[in-house]
Amino acid sequence: MLERRTIPRQTEISNRKRIIAMVALALGGFGIGVTEFVTMGLLKEIATSFDVTENTAGAVISAYAMGVVIGAPVIAASTGMLPRRRLLLILMAAFTAGNLLTAFSTSLGMLIVARVLAGIPHGAYFSVSGLAVASMAPKGQRGRALAFVGMGLPVASVIGVPVAQALGFAFGWQWAYVLVTAIGVATLVALWFVMPHMSEMAPTSPLTELGALLRGQVWLTLAIGAVGFGGMFAVYTYISWTMTKHAGLNPEWMWLVLMLYGIGMVCGNWIGGRLSDWNVDKGILCALIAIVTALVGFYFLSAWPITGIIAFGLVGMSGSTLIPSLQIRLMDVAGRAQTLAASLNHSALNIANALGASLGGAVIAAGYGYNTPALAGAGLGLAAVLLWIPTHWLRKRQLSS
Repeated sequence: MLERRTIPRQTEISNRKRIIAMVALALGGFGIGVTEFVTMGLLKEIATSFDVTENTAGAVISAYAMGVVIGAPVIAASTGMLPRRRLLLILMAAFTAGNLLTAFSTSLGMLIVARVLAGIPHGAYFSVSGLAVASMAPKGQRGRALAFVGMGLPVASVIGVPVAQALGFAFGWQWAYVLVTAIGVATLVALWFVMPHMSEMAPTSPLTELGALLRGQVWLTLAIGAVGFGGMFAVYTYISWTMTKHAGLNPEWMWLVLMLYGIGMVCGNWIGGRLSDWNVDKGILCALIAIVTALVGFYFLSAWPITGIIAFGLVGMSGSTLIPSLQIRLMDVAGRAQTLAASLNHSALNIANALGASLGGAVIAAGYGYNTPALAGAGLGLAAVLLWIPTHWLRKRQLSS
């Protein structure tokens, strides 16, 4: 008769096994990053497959975003009593099933439903996995642990998305999601064998999690993220037009522009983890100043292809430097409602996406050049710095009282 496998507690695993568990969690983030961004590159193929316009097929992207926005806070608030290991397995299973359904969708309506289902676990997975690695991390290394797990997302943009797109172009768009499904299955297997019981993470009730909404520091931190990160999207959304029409870059080289941006994000994530371990609030300020500097630099340097590509990579680096410190700060100010607060960070970043894209579009529509959204984005960065000042002062006063 087979004996049930004994699963160790997080306090019983070695440093090597902790790192292996972190790699497994990062693999899940890698899969999520691939499925989030590959659709944009395959939209034309999806539209042709269902005989609709690309504008109509764009609903597929919106459907995934809707799943993220709905799923993150709802799951975070309602699953506090579930053991974290079990919840991570459930979330990754749901993500895998959503992508499998995507690959076998036979109508646009079915595809839209599948993308909503695939998006629902997105934010909750990142928030729970982030909290898990922070709980397992040695003292003073929470930021580095978060950055390690968060590395899956930028690495996906550099390696995973191009590979998935190549599969989609060669064999049909469905194969991109078959690849994501395989990554999901691999993550599930890895988590099953290497993820310990998170015995140091106390269960919470929905009422406890909702308590995050009553904390002013949570809202101020989310506001800094929504405003400060928006500058990146003011540039990113219109980068194809900026580089081809303003800088005169051959469109065939746009892959290099996006690859440099992804590499910048990888570097920024690494730097951001160390900044947050040094000092969370000062790490946020440093990242915001870097964002403003990079965006102003892009405004001037994007007149030429080579300098524009390098400057865009620095924009990606500065923006991702902000994320680990924001996540750590939300954990620190949310009390016991950390899961909901961490998941709301993803909602804030989606707001940043919409805010930056809208502001950049308004600047271009007003008749200014394609490089001008960078200055508008720098303005958002400066606004976030102004938000940081009272936020930091209130926190210091709170801790000293």
